[in-house]
Amino acid sequence: MKKLLVLLSSIVFLSLSIQSISPAGATDLNLMGPGGRIHGADISRWQHPDGKPINFQKMHDAGLSFVMIKASDTRDDADLLAAKYLKMDRTGAQEAGIYTGFYHYALLPDVTSPSEIARDARIQGQKVVWRIASLGGYNEMDLPIALDLENNCVRVSSTRVCKKYATRSAATLWAKTFLKTVKEKTGRTPFIYSSPHFLENSLVRDKELSTYPLWIAQYAIDPAKEGAKPNVKAAGCFVHSWTTAQCSANWTVWQYTSCGIAPKYGVPGNRLDLNVFAGTPEKFQSLLTGTWLPDPADFMPQGETTTMAITSVFASTTNKNAVISVEVKRPDNSPVVTGSVKYYFNSTNQVVPKVTQTIARETSGSWKLSIAGLPAGTWTGNVGFKDASGTHAEIKQPLVLTIEQGPTPPPTPTKKPSAKPATDSCRNQIKN
Repeated sequence: MKKLLVLLSSIVFLSLSIQSISPAGATDLNLMGPGGRIHGADISRWQHPDGKPINFQKMHDAGLSFVMIKASDTRDDADLLAAKYLKMDRTGAQEAGIYTGFYHYALLPDVTSPSEIARDARIQGQKVVWRIASLGGYNEMDLPIALDLENNCVRVSSTRVCKKYATRSAATLWAKTFLKTVKEKTGRTPFIYSSPHFLENSLVRDKELSTYPLWIAQYAIDPAKEGAKPNVKAAGCFVHSWTTAQCSANWTVWQYTSCGIAPKYGVPGNRLDLNVFAGTPEKFQSLLTGTWLPDPADFMPQGETTTMAITSVFASTTNKNAVISVEVKRPDNSPVVTGSVKYYFNSTNQVVPKVTQTIARETSGSWKLSIAGLPAGTWTGNVGFKDASGTHAEIKQPLVLTIEQGPTPPPTPTKKPSAKPATDSCRNQIKN
């Protein structure tokens, strides 16, 4: 009998130990958010000023049940910064009992061909798959990744003013292709994040698009008030793929402010994006169904061989920029996923000129390199491709630029900057 009691005690102890390390269940999702909803946040490198860590235990104790973490970005520099904190934040949040989700900030390509648009979406989807694979795949505390689509500018001027926007049909095709690519590869249905204004004005109403869960961003509405909901405007509601017959939005997550009091939730800095979940703990739990474990082929390669093609060169006179179009591809002839190009002057030039190089991404693996300030003469050098992530191997191709002397434009008078009143982007938002 004594042996039986010892055995039963051991079983009870083992059972309690397993419970203490098992992932949280639906009953652990509290309803402490505004309006009695599940409360969450979203974070990126901006929540790590001077590299400071986030206190996720304090975040959990303050009532947040989930956090969406920036995982990747179309832009390589921003992508590397996202990757810097991703694993640390995911681990810290889950150890504190907080569910984690992810998002990819996307920029659309400057192309018009549907096949090229779809190809770019698949390439960016590949970047996302690689990033999730680097985490070991999805686990039972991971929400799916979200496509952050809030910018349809595809070409900017030297002063950072948008010169060209993607059409509604192009943006819609890109979004559907990206979401489908990620869903098919990971087996998890991704979210789409955007504002109701963008959804109405920049995308086409589309039945397929509406099948993806919506993470909607609309501020200055208090979700704690009875009947409060996003997707409303001065006259009626925004009309897009998720708009219902009742003139509301079929949303899953609502980002209701960017002005949460960050220290309250263990986050360095001043402000924090806050979100609420639309449904019950059981509905939240349903989004966690299905883990994904990557195969060896799903991991980002290192130093993968590349090929380069200079597809066009325009170089004429000193009063015009030299423009070089470049394509860089992987061994399977698909575009590279990361990296960029630059013109490198050879040391054989008598003097290396001081120039300004501007790189415009047209689509994945394709750039237009513009060089301003080239003096008259013949300049020898190489167009070089480099990838700071180390995914694709560096490659160079020689190119000689011959520039003739052009007319000298008269100097442009300098305008005095006008004083602008200070603005507070959080003035009319909910403080929490």
